Amino acid sequence: MNKRQVGEYYETLACNFLMANGAYVLKRDYRAFRGDIDIIARDGRYLCFIEVKYRKSKRFGEPEAAVTISKQKQICKISKFYLYSTYKSQDVPIRYDVIAITDIDGMASVKWHKNAFEYI
Repeated sequence: MNKRQVGEYYETLACNFLMANGAYVLKRDYRAFRGDIDIIARDGRYLCFIEVKYRKSKRFGEPEAAVTISKQKQICKISKFYLYSTYKSQDVPIRYDVIAITDIDGMASVKWHKNAFEYI
């Protein structure tokens, strides 16, 4: 599989995990400006903007550590645009989450970090 196919596979895995844990997936791969948000979902009263990170080993650290300040700023900028274009308001309770997936020797481990970072 190429990188895009691998990414799609693990984003699908993340969506299935979210739905199994009570979230409702609204959008995948929402693109705006020069970036994207992997998943936009509803979890209870929250609208969640979710970044999915995958690593096949922990050699370079945990997957969630790859959500840098720069990536957080990009997600926040895109989320603001999504809120204005979809809800015509910012008066919606939101949360920024990260789903970290490691797949070592065919054993996938999924962690959902709710409220992983604040709006920047």
